[in-house]
Amino acid sequence: MFKDYAERRALEQKVKQEGRLPPGQSVTLKFPILHYGPVPVYETLDNWTFRVFGLVEEEVTWTWEEFMQLPRRKVVYDLHCVTRWSKFDTVWEGVHVRDLVEQGLIKLKPEAKFCIQHCEFGYTTNTSLDAVLADNFLLAFKYDDKPLDPEHGYPLRGLMGALPGQKSDTDRYLWKGGKWIRGLEFTAQDRPGFWENAGYNNIANVWREERYSGGFF
Repeated sequence: MFKDYAERRALEQKVKQEGRLPPGQSVTLKFPILHYGPVPVYETLDNWTFRVFGLVEEEVTWTWEEFMQLPRRKVVYDLHCVTRWSKFDTVWEGVHVRDLVEQGLIKLKPEAKFCIQHCEFGYTTNTSLDAVLADNFLLAFKYDDKPLDPEHGYPLRGLMGALPGQKSDTDRYLWKGGKWIRGLEFTAQDRPGFWENAGYNNIANVWREERYSGGFF
């Protein structure tokens, strides 16, 4: 236990000196599990689909097999949770939305300004279009070179991280990526999701410590 404490403290000092620890955050060596509602169980992915709709020139629905054929990236992210833990240098693999746009696999209409992530059980979360197209958002299906654990979003999750050593205006708290994601809806108007309607900040910038929208927490 003391070894873990010493390791965590040493890492915390290191990332502080590097300017990678946002205000109000503490380093964790674990990967805490936080979500609302049950964990979905997938006995098979034969009927799984991912839908892209809203302000697009053509609605698209991919099967799991088709989704696995999309261009993919392997990335390293720092993760910052609104509950004040941060985990550093995590390795992920998945599909980057901007790659799909640039390759014409998603064709956005000019009036698209926001993106709503639709997940299992009707859960949603919202971001501006620039955030979902930024390098620090991923549709992730692997963590640490393995498929996601069910509690972390298997088979696919939206992932909002921060690029190590690169402060960005699109760095968001982790809840802005939805677990068990099933689709992206592009809209002209913003539409707050589950936690945003429950009092969490609509933007959630980690460097400005935008955690909550009201004073009741």
